Amino acid sequence: MAEAESQRSRIKGVFSSERIAKVGAGATVRKTTQTMYWFAEEDEESRIWIQPLNPNYVPSGPKQEISKDEFLESYFPEPEFYTSKVYPSIRKLNQTIAKAERHRSNGETYSAEMEYGNALRVDEENIRANFGLGLTYLERGETGKADNIFQRLIKMEATFEAEHKHLFNDFGISLRKNEMYDQAIEYYAKALELSPNDENLHYNMARACFAKADIMKTVEHLRNALKLNKDLEIAQKFLLYLKKNNLLPQKLSSTGPSTSE
Repeated sequence: MAEAESQRSRIKGVFSSERIAKVGAGATVRKTTQTMYWFAEEDEESRIWIQPLNPNYVPSGPKQEISKDEFLESYFPEPEFYTSKVYPSIRKLNQTIAKAERHRSNGETYSAEMEYGNALRVDEENIRANFGLGLTYLERGETGKADNIFQRLIKMEATFEAEHKHLFNDFGISLRKNEMYDQAIEYYAKALELSPNDENLHYNMARACFAKADIMKTVEHLRNALKLNKDLEIAQKFLLYLKKNNLLPQKLSSTGPSTSE
C-alpha cells in the first residue's frame, strides 16, 4: 500500500519555467520574460529529471537532474498544456514509430525508412527512431548511411539506457555482421563506460575484437565476461574454440577462467 502511494505521489508531467532575458543594447535595452516548457519526472530514488520540449511539443534532448527544492521553487505545473499539446504529439510520434517498426519487421525497409524519417522530423534525437533507421540501413547493407546514424547515436547518452536495450543489442550485432568492426568496437566501448558490469557487453566486444584479429583484447573481454558470470556458456565456448585452434596466446592459456570442456 505504501509503495503504491509513493508511486502515485511522484512528480510527472509538463512544467514551465521563466527566464528574464535582455533584448537590444545601450539605451534601447529592455527586459523580456521567456517561458520554457519541460517534461519532468521523479524517479524511484526521488531524483527530479527535466527534459525540454522541442517546437513540436515532444520531450527531446538530454535530461537534466535538478534538486527538488529548485524544482518546487522555479517550475510550475501545466496540466492543460500537457493535455492539449504534449500528449497528442507524443502519442502521434509513438504511433509513427510503431508503424515504422511494423514495416521493418515485415521486411518493408523503404516504407520503414519513410516512417522513421517522419518521426525524426518531429524529434531528431528520438532514440527508437534513430536505432530503427540505422537498423533499416544495415539490413539493406547501406553502411555509409548506417554510419551517419551511428555517429549520431554514439554522441547521445540516452542511446545506452536500459529501456533501449533490445534495439541497442540488435544495432551492435548488425554493425559487426556488416563488417563495421571499428564502429562496433567504439559502440561497445562507450556502452561499457556506462555499464562496465554487463557480461554480454564484454562478450559482444570480444566478438568485435576477434573480427579485427585482436586476440589479446578478445581474451581480455571474454575473461571479464566470465568474471561477471562464470556460467556464461557462449563465452566459455569461445575461449575453448580459441584454445583448440591454437589461437590462445601461450602466456594466457594457463591463467584466468577455465576453458575446460
